[in-house]
Amino acid sequence: MLDIETVPDTTRWVRPEVAPGKEAPFPPTWAHRIIVIGCLWLDADYRLRRLGVIGGSSLDEGQLLEDFARFVGRSKPVLVTYNGRSFDLPVIALRSLCHGVPLPWYYQERGVRYRFSEEGHLDLCDWLTDHGATRSSSLDAIARLIGLPGKVGVDGSQVEGLYLGGRLDEIQRYCLADVVQTAGVFLRFRLLQGAISPAAYRAAVDALLVELDKDARVADVVGKIDRDVLRACRGPVIEGGEAETETVTLAGTGTETETEAGTGTEAEAETGTETGTEAETEMDLAVASEA
Repeated sequence: MLDIETVPDTTRWVRPEVAPGKEAPFPPTWAHRIIVIGCLWLDADYRLRRLGVIGGSSLDEGQLLEDFARFVGRSKPVLVTYNGRSFDLPVIALRSLCHGVPLPWYYQERGVRYRFSEEGHLDLCDWLTDHGATRSSSLDAIARLIGLPGKVGVDGSQVEGLYLGGRLDEIQRYCLADVVQTAGVFLRFRLLQGAISPAAYRAAVDALLVELDKDARVADVVGKIDRDVLRACRGPVIEGGEAETETVTLAGTGTETETEAGTGTEAEAETGTETGTEAETEMDLAVASEA
């Protein structure tokens, strides 16, 4: 899971004057200076490997981008974002252009930029709108739809003020809260796709929550999760390794048929889709404490 936090690059872009009471314009993509890159890394079994921010307390944007580019180029993870195709990745690309940081993984591997492929990058916002067929919703709205709290305490409009006040740690916690909720939406999306079974979904959610409960940096957001709603799912569930049977009535026929959970070819199929990497290399996350 990937999320970035930015402030205006005031050395290259001057914010236009606005009338009192009017909202300031959003900076153009190239004028967003990256101050935090937050990541949550799941392995191929959807288990947490690492949660943290690239570069720790460093505010050197070029170094943040270099560290991030090195990790992605070496480990080849599938990047999962919410609106990353329209914002996070283009900002990373343009700011890398600014600092002369090579991004061969972004330009030489077609799947990362191809919106209809999950290879290299999966933008949940794009997939949940059927690639632009319907209006998009915010991460805050989609998170609350499945039992996550959405924005807690801080929102994106406050980042610049926190940065000017020297409160980088609060921005980092806000960013980590977003990647945690992106992870929750991602697991639910995998269930929606049929890529994991209801039982596997619940197991992945439970395992993730166990690890997140140990991390004080995300305590505010994790403590506000409605766990019953987040774990809720329908369909045949395998509990304790024993298959359950369910009776399905076919409308208009009066015919009933019994199916054994776990034997279907679609609903219970495991795809083994990777969200991380099998490589031995670990993520370069400089954090005060690791999950």
